[in-house]
Amino acid sequence: MEQVVLLAEDGSAIGVEDKAAVHHADTPLHLAFSSYVFDSAGNTVLTRRALHKKTFPGLWTNTCCGHPLPEEDMAQAVLRRLRDELGMKTPEPELLLPAFRYRAEMDGVVENEMCPVFRVLSDDEPVPNPDEVDSTERVAWSEYASGVLDGTRAVSPWSRLQVAELVKLGPDPLAWPVAGPAGLPKAVKLGS
Repeated sequence: MEQVVLLAEDGSAIGVEDKAAVHHADTPLHLAFSSYVFDSAGNTVLTRRALHKKTFPGLWTNTCCGHPLPEEDMAQAVLRRLRDELGMKTPEPELLLPAFRYRAEMDGVVENEMCPVFRVLSDDEPVPNPDEVDSTERVAWSEYASGVLDGTRAVSPWSRLQVAELVKLGPDPLAWPVAGPAGLPKAVKLGS
């Protein structure tokens, strides 16, 4: 049974809970991550969440999200989920937004996460796992970002909030600066 790391407001770990039981109307704060895969032309891989997922089914979103296992290095968790969800073999992820946090609700189910955001550079083609991903699309970052920000592209609430932060890093996603660990939740293990 996969478990997620529960967090205090300061980002320190206060326990674990089964992933299957953690998302409900009063979801506790927990640790997660989001990643955006970019190819060498600056296009990003978008995914449509599987239609049977408990939270936010059928919504388009960033390339991959997930939860690090207790004591798992977060970069390794990103790589694990990219393999599991999309069959992608990628190089090490790069930290972009260490302090990203959000809360979102859909149909009485709440997401409540401290969720660092990573960039992964890869031209590998995704092969979606139907248990996780309904479909994928590769799109130019500028097109994706402008559509999200002007409301013409419907996406997950966390991706909308992340795009608003990522565009502040500049127009070229391949040139965004890699962030240091300052601002990461205390429970994050990175580079261990």
